[in-house]
Formats: sequence, structure tokens, C-alpha cells
Amino acid sequence: MTEQRQRVRTYAVTAVGADAPGEVAALAETLAALGANLEDASMTRLRGHFAMTLVAAVDADAAAVQAAVEAAGTGLQVSVSEVGEEQPGAGGRAARGPVVHRLVVHGADRPGLLARVARAVAVRGGNITDLTCRLSGELYVMTLELELVDGTGLADELTAAGLTAHLVEVEEDLL
Repeated sequence: MTEQRQRVRTYAVTAVGADAPGEVAALAETLAALGANLEDASMTRLRGHFAMTLVAAVDADAAAVQAAVEAAGTGLQVSVSEVGEEQPGAGGRAARGPVVHRLVVHGADRPGLLARVARAVAVRGGNITDLTCRLSGELYVMTLELELVDGTGLADELTAAGLTAHLVEVEEDLL
């Protein structure tokens, strides 16, 4: 009986848990051993906890990918989910379409800051494509990458809410 070749599938591989040296290496090496092509990756450490999401194209089914990354011995909680094709226009500029902006916001820490900023972006039809938030003492700092058609008034609205906000268009060459 001949072995049937799997079709290349794209998966989101997420890993979370207590931070320790070598986790990125272990996950990347495990996926490389499967022949996976890492298309996108994002990783951060939050208060001693590791969180990573990878988008990988591989000639294996989800169960095989899951088993391999669990066997890597990192102790991380791992999830593997098949993802579809990238949406048309995602990651690029269409004529008169969304423009990439960077929004930096900071203010006194209080509940609901991220919710307020995210809603202000959403009502303008904006999409948050990257987000980092940090608490530094009593100061809460957010850096967001946005796709916006028109950011008019966004920084002013956030400033009126008692925050300091700076919105700049990001040159495509800098991405």
C-alpha cells in the first residue's frame, strides 16, 4: 500500500506557560523537524509567563503537529488549530483602503483603559493588528498597530478622556 501524501495545511500553534530559557528554540526546532515553514510568529513574556503564537505551513495533520510540540518537553500548554488562507488585502494596502498607523497611549492605570481605546478604534472601522500593554507603577502604556482608513479625531478623543495619545501613519517601507 502506498502512503498518501498529506496536503500542506496552515496551523496556528499557540503555547503558554511559565517562562524558561530555550522554549522558542524547542518549538522552532520541533516544527522544523516536521518540515514546517513558519510564516508568522509573535512571542512575549508577561509577568514571568511565556506566550507565543506561530503560523506554520506543514505537510502533516493537526494531531501530528500537536503531538510533536507536546513531546518537545517544554511544559507549555500547546494548542494547534487549522487556519484558512490569509484574507484578501490583509497585510497590504488596497487603493483608498486602510493605512497602517501606530498609536501610543498612556495614562494613569485604571480598569477599562484598553476597552476604551479598542472601542474608539472600532467605531472608526479600525482594526488592531498588533498590541502591547505594560503597567509601569501607576502608568499604563499601550502601543497599538492599527489599520485605519481615517484616524481623524482618535487621539483627540483619547486625550479628552484623560490619556496621552499619539497617532502616526507608518510608512510602508518601515513595516
